[in-house]
Amino acid sequence: MADRISVEQRSALMRRIRGKNTKPEIVVRRYLHRQGFRFRIHDRRLPGSPDIVLPKYRTIVFIHGCFWHGHTDCDLYRPPKTNTGFWEQKIASNRIRDEKNQRLLEGRGWRVIAVWECELKTRSMRETTLSGLVNEIWGM
Repeated sequence: MADRISVEQRSALMRRIRGKNTKPEIVVRRYLHRQGFRFRIHDRRLPGSPDIVLPKYRTIVFIHGCFWHGHTDCDLYRPPKTNTGFWEQKIASNRIRDEKNQRLLEGRGWRVIAVWECELKTRSMRETTLSGLVNEIWGM
């Protein structure tokens, strides 16, 4: 299936996709801050430059985009119909990198939590996910 928009338009759209400070990240950070948590973001000293680092709790939170990290059984993840070989390889390498970083962090004594973009879509899901995240950080 051919792309519906021109190569230039697709390129412009892809350029606008950010890797840091995404909307799901900001939602989680604001919630945690309102709950009284203090944290660092994108700490390059740690494997994978985690999205949120809570040193006091030895906890790291990654906020994964469903498409970029290949969230299976998710409505937001659909494999692209064009250039599928490239995208399958890209997403597979992202998954491998995520697993490697998680093992390295856990080996250093960190607890690693992943929050998926789809878990933050609706208000009820967002509240459930974020309150569950707080409980998990506290170790409940």
